[in-house]
Amino acid sequence: MTDLMVDAKNIAKHYGNIEVLKGVNLQVKRGEVTCLIGPSGSGKSTLLRCINHLEKHDAGELFVDGNLVGYELKDNKLYERKSNEICQSRSEIGMVFQRFNLFAHLTVLDNITIGMIRVRGIAPDRAAEKAKELLRRVGLENKESNYPSQLSGGQQQRVAIARALAMEPKLMLFDEPTSALDPELVGEVLDVMKDLANSGMTMIVVTHEMGFAREVADTVYFLDQGVIEESGEPQQVLSNPRSERLQGFLSKVL
Repeated sequence: MTDLMVDAKNIAKHYGNIEVLKGVNLQVKRGEVTCLIGPSGSGKSTLLRCINHLEKHDAGELFVDGNLVGYELKDNKLYERKSNEICQSRSEIGMVFQRFNLFAHLTVLDNITIGMIRVRGIAPDRAAEKAKELLRRVGLENKESNYPSQLSGGQQQRVAIARALAMEPKLMLFDEPTSALDPELVGEVLDVMKDLANSGMTMIVVTHEMGFAREVADTVYFLDQGVIEESGEPQQVLSNPRSERLQGFLSKVL
């Protein structure tokens, strides 16, 4: 078993003539928290979506838990995996988006159990029991019968985290999970994420919350115009940046 949960090698991605990722290299060890920072349009979210094959990378090799993402190697050629195989591997990677993507017509409990029942084949009563445990973990044990419209943005995001955890992922991806929240609700979501990090979950977080990155991350990557401009421990990257581009970025967000 490899020590690396994620190993991205020279990942490239383009949309038409626009190069979004230009040979990105990134490594995340098991149990580590990695934060991706950088200006809008730098490729952070695209890289995250490539990791669980929501986007297909155009070049390079991407491994999660030692396995090629979205492809298999046969006779020195890469072939895209079948859709059911991709869905199965994707179910092992939790994803939390900017917008909560909850099913509006389902209760909180049903939002969390639906994946366990339909994808994992877990019995409904066991799924409900596990969902209630997760709601307690994210501080929403009294909201199981509510619908998303009856919750604040912070509460909806915590439900989204619980839903992702219900699938027992080996890796959690967060795409700016607090950017759509009112400022007073940001803390409650970050607290849940800190607890998750302390539990040993491997996490990659696209964020503009520099305080969170400084406190929780093991490694910070600064992306700009599709390349990793600088990376290292939070203290180095955020307090003693080497590149002028990163210095300019931090002067605007800190």
